Amino acid sequence: MLLLHTYDHSRVTLKAENNQSSSDYINASLIMDHDPRNPAYISAQGPLSSTVADFWQMVWESGCVVIVMLTPLAENGTKQCHQYWPDEGSDLYHIYEVNLVSEHIWCEDFLVRSFYLKNIQTNETRTVTQFHFLSWMDQNVPESARTLLDFRRKVNKCYRGRSCPIIIHCSDGSGRSGTYILVDMVLNKMAKGAKEIDIAATLEHLRDQRAGMVHTKEQFEFALTAVAEEVNAILKALPQ
Repeated sequence: MLLLHTYDHSRVTLKAENNQSSSDYINASLIMDHDPRNPAYISAQGPLSSTVADFWQMVWESGCVVIVMLTPLAENGTKQCHQYWPDEGSDLYHIYEVNLVSEHIWCEDFLVRSFYLKNIQTNETRTVTQFHFLSWMDQNVPESARTLLDFRRKVNKCYRGRSCPIIIHCSDGSGRSGTYILVDMVLNKMAKGAKEIDIAATLEHLRDQRAGMVHTKEQFEFALTAVAEEVNAILKALPQ
């Protein structure tokens, strides 16, 4: 896991008065697509044991209802991300009570959890859905682009109609997260009718907002493959 720091111009700023350490910092970046007023994504480092409350504060303050988790909790005995939700019932992280409502295994590669999130200062509540992709190792790519595209389709079906950012994290919030965001952003542009899309320029746009987005050549090639597969699937589905 690489330790990457945020750029000042794009970092997520927490409300220090609501923070258990009176800090406004979290290792997470706002990622803009086409609308500079509304970030499409927040790309974040996976929570550490010391930053779980900060993570849920970010979820709350950003209005987030969908979390995309792209890392297992551990790989080959090395911790990738702290488990930031209860196995059952509810846990309190500073002023945010998180209740695990359901956990549904879609297939061997991913599962979906539903959380009931409550701000105990205001008694306001919100349902948050977490999509957890299990089979993508650090510095690597998934075995199948189709599996990730199926996962993306479920994420976007849940998110449809929202204007809040999707929070996406892996271990460092840049390699796997950057690859997923690149694929999603390019396919969303295509769906909106863009005739020409420069994928390399789109990656540079992401890297202007968070360092290290898409770590390896293999991850960039995987993004190209995933986009091509989705385009081919769409073309095959068109009436002849």
